[in-house]
Amino acid sequence: MVWKPNVTVAAVLERDGRFLLVEEETEYGVCYNQPAGHLECGESLIDAVVRETLEETAYTLMPKFLIGVYNYRNETRDVNYLRFAFGGEITAHDSRRALDEGILAAHWLTLDEIRERQAQHRSPMVLLCIEDWLIGRRYPLELLHQYTCAG
Repeated sequence: MVWKPNVTVAAVLERDGRFLLVEEETEYGVCYNQPAGHLECGESLIDAVVRETLEETAYTLMPKFLIGVYNYRNETRDVNYLRFAFGGEITAHDSRRALDEGILAAHWLTLDEIRERQAQHRSPMVLLCIEDWLIGRRYPLELLHQYTCAG
């Protein structure tokens, strides 16, 4: 068996002191997470975070920064996640767009409201990514490179 991490992306978006989180139905019950999801085959990390944000919140994201790269091991599920968290600007919202299956709602929450829901966070990375944003972690997108090889 070949071991590999699950590569995921997440968007940390702040507006007027509130952060965008999704409320989602999971196998463990209702959880809160940033707009996030798995990298698809052939997709760049930036394209993935734009797609996931749109699918889960109906907001269009223009990524501006890499906030951090997080390696999270969930021993209970025997899974490793390698998360790339991005910050940026929202350029549009389509209130008529249906959200991804399993997404109950998108919420703009204060830091206090997020901390109050910590027991319902999808992973410890939810709060960690927000805290990194708040202390000013911003790295240029030029750190990321996408290569495709035809053969």
